[in-house]
Amino acid sequence: MVSRLCVGTMNFGSFTSEKESFEIMNRAIEFGINFFDTANVYGGKKGEGITEKIIGRWLEENSERRDKIVLASKVYGAMGDGINEKYLSAYHIKKACEDSLKRLKTDHIDLYQMHHIHRDTPWDEIWQAMEQLIREGKTIYVGSSNFAGWDVATANEEARKRNMLGLISEQSKYNLFNRKIEREMIPACKYYGVGIIPWSPLEGGLLSGVIKGLNEGRRNSEEIINKLKNNREQIEKWEIFCDELGEEPANTALAWLLSKPCVTSPIIGPRTIQQLEASQRAFTINFSEESLSKLDAIFPSAGESPQYYAW
Repeated sequence: MVSRLCVGTMNFGSFTSEKESFEIMNRAIEFGINFFDTANVYGGKKGEGITEKIIGRWLEENSERRDKIVLASKVYGAMGDGINEKYLSAYHIKKACEDSLKRLKTDHIDLYQMHHIHRDTPWDEIWQAMEQLIREGKTIYVGSSNFAGWDVATANEEARKRNMLGLISEQSKYNLFNRKIEREMIPACKYYGVGIIPWSPLEGGLLSGVIKGLNEGRRNSEEIINKLKNNREQIEKWEIFCDELGEEPANTALAWLLSKPCVTSPIIGPRTIQQLEASQRAFTINFSEESLSKLDAIFPSAGESPQYYAW
């Protein structure tokens, strides 16, 4: 069982100091958050696994912490310049997992996720490697990230042939602004009982009150400025909606995700302890049917396939 919010650690080591990273994780535990997500490529320097090392030192500081959390990490990204230091070959999966365990200073990863699909690697090879890690006790569950709906279906059917549990979770980009996974990913996950763990709940800051605070944090990045330029009328309506609701846009966007029955645990990526604390407000926001209809008018649903494009 995991908490309704997941602490994403991508900022640890690159934007957030180790000291403040420790404070954020400690505060998360106090809030009842037990789900922590990381990846071997996080931290800003290829092959260093900086974020995993920070988490490892935090776990080492207090031996009781490890059993209080569900720890997730990922494999796929390049950990060096060698041809076998990336993607999902059995060779790389085994080595990447063992390297992550050393950095995290633990003997197992609760949820080991494929950071991206790699269709050049046969599923027999992938599942053989994951099966070996499970048998050795180095990981317990396997998840995916950035898959397509048919990848989830293929992965789980291939796992079924091996009498394996298969994927138990999928990390997909999902927020009010980007609802594309409603077409095929959400139906696929519902069918296979796969939990959805949305990343980028604020679309990189676009949904966090960007018009009023354009010069704050990541909101002044070129990507957000361009998205705002191309979608200003939509974002203006969004911020007016939040003003009428009397809530901050960031918390409102997070609350919307929490209201979706398909969502297990949105990933928040706090750079500061204040951002973590502010996110707790999302649990108190409830939407009326009228409010949800207004949101659908501002950010239309992608629609489920094939009905959204055919009879």
